[in-house]
Amino acid sequence: MRKILLLGKSGQLGWELQRTLMPLGKIIALDSSELNLAQPDAIRQILRQVQPSIVVNAAAYTAVDRAETEAELAMAINGIAPGILAEEAKKLNALLLHYSTDYIFDGHKTGAYVEDDMPNPLNVYGKTKLAGEQAIRATGVNHFIFRTSWVYGARGKNFLLTMLRLAQERQKLSIVNDQIGAPTWCRSIAEISAQVLAQLAATHDLSSVPKKRIEMEEVSGTYHLTAAGQVSWHGFAAAIMRLAAVQPAPALISIPSTAYPLPAARPLNSVLSNGKLQQVFNLSGGDWETNLKLCLEGLLESK
Repeated sequence: MRKILLLGKSGQLGWELQRTLMPLGKIIALDSSELNLAQPDAIRQILRQVQPSIVVNAAAYTAVDRAETEAELAMAINGIAPGILAEEAKKLNALLLHYSTDYIFDGHKTGAYVEDDMPNPLNVYGKTKLAGEQAIRATGVNHFIFRTSWVYGARGKNFLLTMLRLAQERQKLSIVNDQIGAPTWCRSIAEISAQVLAQLAATHDLSSVPKKRIEMEEVSGTYHLTAAGQVSWHGFAAAIMRLAAVQPAPALISIPSTAYPLPAARPLNSVLSNGKLQQVFNLSGGDWETNLKLCLEGLLESK
């Protein structure tokens, strides 16, 4: 049975991946207390000990604003560690799955970004994530880099949970209206990741009719993986309040980014095209609002 080494098991995406990847192999799942990605020797030791056939890196330094003052730590985890993972994975002839971000782009483009668009990160976090991508590619390892955006889920720290909490505490909320993107459910990311791996492993479909084998070298690379559609943060907040039936709902004040300055600059356009993912694997992240509704249904039922 193939071994799958999953890093970042305690994060919102890692939690989902533990469940979606189970049918595909034996999962060895670690969190930051079990493997510190800022320690290169520890990374090498774990991979040589486990000898996985698939490495899934859902771990990252994600404190976007704090990264502006912790650039060295952010680079160690987001920029250097992925390269070490890639080096060790290549020695084992293993596949590496890694997650990146819309923040590698500056947001100045009109329309959705495609995988080959020129990166130009505006903040330290984006620069470290871009460095991680580049380090992986430089090794020549078979890999999938999935760039995603505006990730949320029923656990962890994310915009959805923050809005639901603040709705109970405040009568009005000021929400940025000039940044657009596609809110993406972490469960959808995990499910698509598992389906990509399943397609790579399969040689026949359910009807036992032979189909063209997907060659790893042909499909290895970078893919955008987000929900379909786009919305502003203000629109996302409004959808949360409506679909969660928050009563009484706080007044949502629409403001520009300049009225809510943060240490790290954000791209105004975070919309990523999923065309490559659909073309190669016939997979889609689904409509963002439909996914949000499903996520909220599960979240509210669990309370």
